[in-house]
Amino acid sequence: MTSLPWLDPDELWFPSPEEALDEPDGLLAIGGDLAPERLERAYRSGIFPWFSEEQPILWWSPNPRCVLIPDEVHISRRLRRTLNQEHFRITIDRNFSGVIRGCAEVREEGTWITDEMEQAYKRLHRRGLAHSFEAWNDRGELVGGLYGVAIGCCFFGESMFTRETDASKVVFVHVARQLQAWGYALMDCQVENSHLISLGARCIPRKSFLTILEKNIDKSPGHQQWILEKHWTRAER
Repeated sequence: MTSLPWLDPDELWFPSPEEALDEPDGLLAIGGDLAPERLERAYRSGIFPWFSEEQPILWWSPNPRCVLIPDEVHISRRLRRTLNQEHFRITIDRNFSGVIRGCAEVREEGTWITDEMEQAYKRLHRRGLAHSFEAWNDRGELVGGLYGVAIGCCFFGESMFTRETDASKVVFVHVARQLQAWGYALMDCQVENSHLISLGARCIPRKSFLTILEKNIDKSPGHQQWILEKHWTRAER
């Protein structure tokens, strides 16, 4: 079995993503820490952390990579009807803590958002790198959301949750439309699943993903602050 490098918390580096294992797909390194500087370096390099409570920190760069090109978001007829009914109010960065807690709610299979991970992304949020999109119902309750990391013209989606039917899908569409309006090149979805594919995400080779990253990670997006620029009209949906 190929041995993986153990990262020293005092040394800020990562091996090349091309050195990641084929099985399990994309496992690249172990250890280090979740300091903001290391997390930013990881995302800039096409790497992300993903581990369970009982595991050390594991770093990944899978091949292929699941991504959404913002203007390729797919809206089914049913979802379009939901969008047109405007059941949910969408906001940005109104309740980052609530969104990450919603994503961490224990499911039957457990959660990978440990307390350590939660605190790490809250630190990124305070630095203006991590952001949340929220869905609120007409009673003012947080019923869905998505959070991720924004660097340059790339958005790295981490997790989303829903407490009411279609709330997370509505949030996902708003994220895609907002990123498109701001000139973002992609939303990284990391690992393929049927839910993401149904919304327009697709898998591309890791090499292609890294090329897109290199071209866009230092670009300035077409906005100054993370605020909801507009509510999309029915014609635009």
